[in-house]
Amino acid sequence: MIRLDNISKRNGHRVIFIEASAALQRGEKIGLVGPNGAGKTTLFRLVTGEEQPDEGNVLVDRGLSVGFFNQDVGEMSGRSAVAEVMNGAGPVAEVGAELASLEAAMADPARFDELEAIIERFGDVQARFEELGGYALDGRAREVLHGLGFSQEMMDGDVGRLSGGWKMRVALARILLMKPDVMLLDEPSNHLDLESLIWLEKFLAGHDGALLLTSHDRAFMNRVINKVIEIDGGALRSFSGDYEFYEEQRDQNEKQQQAQFERQQAMLAKEVAFIERFKARASHAAQVQSRVKKLDKIDRVEPPRRRQTLTFTFAPAPRSGDTVATLRGVDKRYGSRVIYQDLDLMIRRQERICVLGINGAGKSTLLKLVTGTSAPDAGTVTLGGSVKMGYFAQHAMDLLDGDRTVLETLNDAFPLAAQSSLRGLAGGFGFTGEDVDKVCRVLSGGEKARLVMALMLYDPPNFLVLDEPTNHLDIATKEMLITSLREYEGTMLFVSHDRHFLAALSNRVLEVAPDALHSYEGSYGEYVARTGREAPGLHE
Repeated sequence: MIRLDNISKRNGHRVIFIEASAALQRGEKIGLVGPNGAGKTTLFRLVTGEEQPDEGNVLVDRGLSVGFFNQDVGEMSGRSAVAEVMNGAGPVAEVGAELASLEAAMADPARFDELEAIIERFGDVQARFEELGGYALDGRAREVLHGLGFSQEMMDGDVGRLSGGWKMRVALARILLMKPDVMLLDEPSNHLDLESLIWLEKFLAGHDGALLLTSHDRAFMNRVINKVIEIDGGALRSFSGDYEFYEEQRDQNEKQQQAQFERQQAMLAKEVAFIERFKARASHAAQVQSRVKKLDKIDRVEPPRRRQTLTFTFAPAPRSGDTVATLRGVDKRYGSRVIYQDLDLMIRRQERICVLGINGAGKSTLLKLVTGTSAPDAGTVTLGGSVKMGYFAQHAMDLLDGDRTVLETLNDAFPLAAQSSLRGLAGGFGFTGEDVDKVCRVLSGGEKARLVMALMLYDPPNFLVLDEPTNHLDIATKEMLITSLREYEGTMLFVSHDRHFLAALSNRVLEVAPDALHSYEGSYGEYVARTGREAPGLHE
């Protein structure tokens, strides 16, 4: 269906692809992986024709319909969300637009003399619209939007009033409704809550067409893809299987390559030692010459490319009291909407509590009540003895000073810390070399999240409250964070839609439901096993 044939591509002085080849066949669902900046977005643009390779060819089968979703959704306003979604449904949308135009023409007295021709054309267009399933389009559009978390009110409201995250869901729904032969999805799992993410997994698993996607959510990748294409050092490498299999295969290949490299290096050292020892002896001249020629002809095995691994180790946090936070008789409402009524909750030392609940249930509100950033309408919220809190809020990245560099930001927060210590901290969160001199204004969402995390964790609190800490983070940074937090000895209260993160760190689950707050002892994995669902909004 789509072939990349020996493509090469530069961006300024930076080489992105060197004689790289890959293919997307019918029915394949491919996860595109590689470090940030490796060229994933460039590859999408090459496939869509937005960019051209410097060398080589991008071959797309004639007549193939391609739908491309990316983070740049453009302007949306002036119509309802459901109309915006239907407008992108491919040929059926164009036929529907003509049908509406013909209906208007039939009612226009000024065009009465054309009525016969208009009616005839209307019949043909109506038949085509019916053939394409046009009359079911509104229902299908609403079904997709509902799956992505929209209420009926939001579907029929002006799309221009929606936030950026909800507009991205509209743009994604447009591609899903279109059902093209090939879907190109660049980070479709961003901005989705857990229920919407699980719905999207099922939708994509049942999609008949081919799929090429990127995602920082490994659980999502594992459920959807059956092949991985890795961008590594300008090359494209293909692996059959899901993301987990790809990781195992890649590690195995690297170990084999390292072993081959070491064997060859030992052999080369032996040959060089022989040449050095006997090169001055006439009696061994033929043997020496033979070995020199042999070394010249050997194909050298390269060592595996060193991958950047992020590592951060917590300094020991001061011990808190056994009771970390207590909520008694708490009421909280926004206008006429009741979020909590007569809520009692105790958080104990070393609990790692993940908070689940459907969109708008009050997950972030609970975190705000505990941290004191929102006051209860009634009742009390009390922190325990010796509690030192760290709070990662969804808006925390907006508070960075855009004119300060990464290193200056760390210096401002910790003026007494040694430069070597702060550079080590920056490196642990992925800011190496010249990255520390970037001003905050130019940082990506993921880089800002990493910097905020570094600021919070350098002088570690004993009570971490994290609201969607994994948003914007790539898989490598998430793994570093999970590894670090596993060693953390303090208490955690967190919201995340990343199931790998939830399963790895939780030992208690709070489910925010309309009637009450339900508590489950045990990890997220145990919660899933006990309830038979991965999220509160899902039922068997």
